Amino acid sequence: MPEPTEVFSIEIDPQSQPVGSSGLLDRKASVAIILLAAGKASRMGKGGAHKLLAEFDGVPLVRRAALAALGADAATVAVVTGHRRNEIETALYGLDMQVVENPDYATGIASSLVAGFAAPGVRKAEGVLVMLADMPGVTSVDLDALIAAFRMSSGQVIVRAVSNGKRGNPVILPRTLARAVTGLVGDIGARQLIEASGLPVIDVDIGDAAHLDVDTPQEVVAAGGVLRG
Repeated sequence: MPEPTEVFSIEIDPQSQPVGSSGLLDRKASVAIILLAAGKASRMGKGGAHKLLAEFDGVPLVRRAALAALGADAATVAVVTGHRRNEIETALYGLDMQVVENPDYATGIASSLVAGFAAPGVRKAEGVLVMLADMPGVTSVDLDALIAAFRMSSGQVIVRAVSNGKRGNPVILPRTLARAVTGLVGDIGARQLIEASGLPVIDVDIGDAAHLDVDTPQEVVAAGGVLRG
């Protein structure tokens, strides 16, 4: 049985700097971002529009998420594609990021986590920020708040986005959990890994963005999106 997980809630200024126990500035821990964009989007309906191609302010949702990731203070960004990957990758054309194909995407989210953690630039990072591509409210500022919390804690914790104390996404996992990620299967994702890790968890409130995801056509429209292809 894992030890009970300690949870701390803090407010973070993304412009703040990590300070060690000595009071001196610590080296910035490297953080990579994995953008998960491989899922089947089954709740959109058989043969229906793909939620990640829905446009928000004229930009496909997957590209909007990728731009937020690229605007954050991360060492590298990798996007994991699978279902309708040619269309998804076309929507990402011209962006400076690694594209990782997940041929096993139909088996569940775990296969995308495994593929993302195996990406060359991600393997070197001290922390991995796992970001879902179907969350239109998450911004670069939100991501930087999570990254700042990770760095202020010397990279030895899990960092999780919350809203009003309710856990959400994205999350940052330390490199020490990489081996555990490789053992995930099916639809077991980061939440189960966090609960089993026994590591301290820092919750960072990013507002409603932590919970706003779009899984159905109605949710896409309600969030301000326009369905395409």
